[in-house]
Amino acid sequence: MGVSHSHVEWLVQQGARLPEPGLDGNKHASTCPRGQPRFSAAGPPFSTSYFPLTDPVTRDQKPPLYLDKREAVDRFIASIANTRAIALDTEGASFHRFIDRIYLLQLSTREASAILDPLTIGSPDGLGRLLESRDVEVVFHDADYDLRLLHQDYAWRVTNIFDTRVAAQLLGIRAFGLAALLERFFGVKLDKKHQRADWSMRPLTQGMLDYAAQDTEFLLDLRERLGNDLAKLGRAAWAAEEFARLEGTRWDDDGDREAFLRVKGARDLTRRQLALLRELVTWRDDVARTLDRATFRVVSNDTLLDVARLAPTARTQLSGVKGMPRGILESRGTEIVGAVERGLSVAENELPRFPRSQRWERDPDFDDVVAKLKAVRDAAATRLDLDPGVLCGRERLESIARRRPRTIEELAAIPELRRWQVEELGEGFIRALASSASSSERQPSRAGNRPSSGTNGDDSPYKQ
Repeated sequence: MGVSHSHVEWLVQQGARLPEPGLDGNKHASTCPRGQPRFSAAGPPFSTSYFPLTDPVTRDQKPPLYLDKREAVDRFIASIANTRAIALDTEGASFHRFIDRIYLLQLSTREASAILDPLTIGSPDGLGRLLESRDVEVVFHDADYDLRLLHQDYAWRVTNIFDTRVAAQLLGIRAFGLAALLERFFGVKLDKKHQRADWSMRPLTQGMLDYAAQDTEFLLDLRERLGNDLAKLGRAAWAAEEFARLEGTRWDDDGDREAFLRVKGARDLTRRQLALLRELVTWRDDVARTLDRATFRVVSNDTLLDVARLAPTARTQLSGVKGMPRGILESRGTEIVGAVERGLSVAENELPRFPRSQRWERDPDFDDVVAKLKAVRDAAATRLDLDPGVLCGRERLESIARRRPRTIEELAAIPELRRWQVEELGEGFIRALASSASSSERQPSRAGNRPSSGTNGDDSPYKQ
C-alpha cells in the first residue's frame, strides 16, 4: 500500500501506542561536529570519540559503513548474525513524496554500525530474519512509523521490541525526544538540520550521512540506561506489555476513502461543502500521486477548504482563493472547477456526513463519571510522577465511563486498558464508579436536558 502525506498527519493525530501527548518532533534531530568527515558515501571510517559520555560506556564498535551493494550488505549481515541486540532506524521522505517508503536503513550492534541504501540493494532479507527473530532485541526510538514502513516495504513483522521513547515516558521523563534523552544521559547535543531532508535524493550529502549515522549510535546504550531505571522502579513489566502491543503495527489495507473527513476544519462545513471537499481532496491526491509529491506541496488543506466554501464554477474565480499556487491555477484550474461541479451535482440524500460519535450516545452522567475517573488518575499520576496522559489518557477514561465496570475483572476486560494500568488504577476506578452509581440513583434524570447529537437540522454533517 502506498503511504501518502496524510498518513503522517494521521500518525500525529493518533500519537504513539502508549502516550496521549503527541509524537515528539525531535525523533530524527541529529547531526555531529564537523572536525573531520565521519565517513563518505564510499564508506571511510569515523571516530566515535567526538562525544564524551558523562558515564563512559565501554565500546568495541567498528567504524560505520555506508552499504549500497547487495554483496556488501550480505557480508555485513552475516558478520552480525549472532548478535542479540540491534538498534534500528529508518528514513522516509513523507515531507517530500506522496508515496513514502524506506530510503535508508540505519542499524547498530555493540560491535558494528551500518547505513543500508534500499534503493540499490533491494530487500535485505537477512536483516529481516534477524528483526523477526525473538532471540534478537530490536531497539527503536518511537517505533510506530518505522514498524509501519518496514511492514509496508518488506512485509516484516518485527518482534522483541524495545522502544526508548515509550520507556522514557514510563519513567516520567517529560522531554522524551531522542535529542533530549541523549543530552540528558550522555551529554550529546544534536540539532535538527536534516530533520526534513529529502532522503530520496541521490547522492546523499556528507551532512545527511552524518545525521543518519547518529540515529542509532547511542540507542543500545540508551536502552541499557532506561531498562535499568525501569527495573529499579518496578516498571519493567509495564514496558514489556507496551512493547508487545507494538508487534504487528501496520497500516490497514482498506484504502482512505474518508480521508477528507479528517481534514482539520472539515467539521465546520455544511454537508454540501463536505461533498465539494471530498471531490477536491480526491483530485489533489490523484495529482500528488502522479507527481509523487507530498499533498501539501500540491495544494494545502486550508486552500481546499476555502474552495469548498466558495464553490467557484469558473476558473477566474480561483485566483481570489488565498494560497492557490499560480502554477496549479494555470495548469489545472479547469480540473479544480470540475471537482467543484462534481460536488455540486451530488444528490441531497447522498451528501456525506460524519459518522455519529459514541459521545452523543452517552448517558446524562457521563461527564461527571469521567471527572471522577480523572481525579483518580491524576492522584495516581502525582504519586507515580507520571504524565497523566501517559498513565491513562482521556479516550481510555471515556471508554471506562461508557462501560461502567463493577469489578476489577470487568475493568480488565476493556480492550483499551493495559494490565499494568488496571493494577495501578483499578481499585480507585471501581470505587469512583460505585460512588457515581450511588449518586445517580439519588438524582432525578437529566436526560431531557441533553441533545442527542452535536447539531440539529438536515444540513448537519453529523449522522443521526
